[in-house]
Amino acid sequence: MAGGRRSVEEHARHVATLLSPLLIRGTEPVPLLEALGRVLAEDVVAPIDLPTFRNSQMDGYAVDTASLTAAPATLPVRAVLAAGDGVVAHVPGTATKIMTGAPLPTGADAVVPVEDTVPVEDTVPAEDTVPAEDTAAEGRGLRVTVCTLPEPGAYVRERGSDIHRGRTLLPAGTVVAARHVAALAAVGLTHVSVRTRPRVAVISTGSELVPGGSVLAPGKIHDSNGPALAASAAANGALVVSVDRSGDDAEVFAAKLARAASVAEVVFTSGGVSKGDFEVVKDVLGPRGAEFVSVAMQPGGPQGTALVDSVPVLTFPGNPVSALVSFEVFARPVLRAAAGLPAVEPETRPLSTGLSSVPGKRQFLRARRDGGAVVAIPGAGSHLIAAMATADVLLDIPADTSDLEPGELVKVLPL
Repeated sequence: MAGGRRSVEEHARHVATLLSPLLIRGTEPVPLLEALGRVLAEDVVAPIDLPTFRNSQMDGYAVDTASLTAAPATLPVRAVLAAGDGVVAHVPGTATKIMTGAPLPTGADAVVPVEDTVPVEDTVPAEDTVPAEDTAAEGRGLRVTVCTLPEPGAYVRERGSDIHRGRTLLPAGTVVAARHVAALAAVGLTHVSVRTRPRVAVISTGSELVPGGSVLAPGKIHDSNGPALAASAAANGALVVSVDRSGDDAEVFAAKLARAASVAEVVFTSGGVSKGDFEVVKDVLGPRGAEFVSVAMQPGGPQGTALVDSVPVLTFPGNPVSALVSFEVFARPVLRAAAGLPAVEPETRPLSTGLSSVPGKRQFLRARRDGGAVVAIPGAGSHLIAAMATADVLLDIPADTSDLEPGELVKVLPL
């Protein structure tokens, strides 16, 4: 069991190397709704034109502009078309009442919005009647006055005007959002190929832990690290395959760790890595060649790494804020890269108020955005998980900084 002291940068590089096998991903087909938040493994090419046929952009009347030489003009209404109806042939000199999305009659080349027309309710003169054998003449007996002269193509959605068949609809690497699902569904796709997600297992340790919903006996606390680390992994592209909890019995923890390693590509543990008498993670992994170090950061100084049956294990401290900060700093960048998600880039913002920092350790302080600035959340204790819940960034304060004045620019890591 090697020890020592590391900078944050050194330990981050060590973790990235240990987890580098996660970056080699396969692909899998998934239904559209299961693709939400996943990363496309290949370009998606449109299998059809969108729209697939010429249709009306408005409720109105389909006409052929060549027959309209002046306005106003009164035309017989030859048919009524709703969305979902089939295509009919246009008769020059007539109008077809048409609803939004209905197919444009063959031979018509424009739509006059209903607002620019006036219906004429009298009986159609004999010379204007549509032949009785014309089954499309649902509008027989009506005329309409067109008040404006439309340009060719007015209010007509042309076939392929959104995208043509064979064109790239979505490129590989797209993180699928609801708008992408809409486009994929519109071209009739039911499945897409996405990158596989890194499989993660989580084990929180400590005999004091009990699950949520339990009555707290003296000395017991609810386990927050297991759910928190699982949620953090899932939010950053991982597939959480196991969430477990272990007391301080070495045999029990070793068995749970073996099970986790059998189903996961990486295991996160919390607790059991400090210098007390009941450090079960150290007790089990130390003899197996694990490396436990002190990282020059606060919170989250005690860190460890190991391999269990060739599966990497990251051991985080047990205090809830320390565990979450450790994940954000060391695990999140690699998980996101493995999942194909974009990196979370740090921001630079001015401090709303001044603050002091412990020199010699890189500080990751809970904070929240305040307009264009950032304000630190009071309380430095790594047990203050409720205070952590009010943060949306971590202030990243360099190890050689002790005091910061209001208005000074600081680096912040979005949570």
